[in-house]
Amino acid sequence: MTALLLSVHVLAAIVLIGPIAVAASLFPRHARTDPNSGVPRLLHRICRGYALAGIAVPVFGLATGLQMGVLGDPWLLISIVLTVIAAVLLALVILPAQAAMLTEPVAAAAKRLTMTTGVFNLLWAAVVVLMIVRPGSSTGA
Repeated sequence: MTALLLSVHVLAAIVLIGPIAVAASLFPRHARTDPNSGVPRLLHRICRGYALAGIAVPVFGLATGLQMGVLGDPWLLISIVLTVIAAVLLALVILPAQAAMLTEPVAAAAKRLTMTTGVFNLLWAAVVVLMIVRPGSSTGA
């Protein structure tokens, strides 16, 4: 069961979080340079839709952690905190900023959004590293 849960968790992370990272990164440039092309709306729709589906990643991650008996391990707790921060950043900053830029693309807003999206992506990169290295875990690499 652990292998199945872990497989679904990893596949969901790749298939659901990856597109958000890419679409969110591309959005500011397209919103600023091609605001009427339809590309910014598509990228925003990808971010919104995949954000909802992306809830599967922490759900399967928690199920895997429970199955493995590692829910109290520091590496997993830190990963959970970083995931929550990334989710809040996406829901409360990135998606609303994208929506605002769809109506009025402003260069300064695009720069802030680019920076925020970079932080979002760095949070996910840190989570991936923690998932692989698992510092302090008896099952770690």
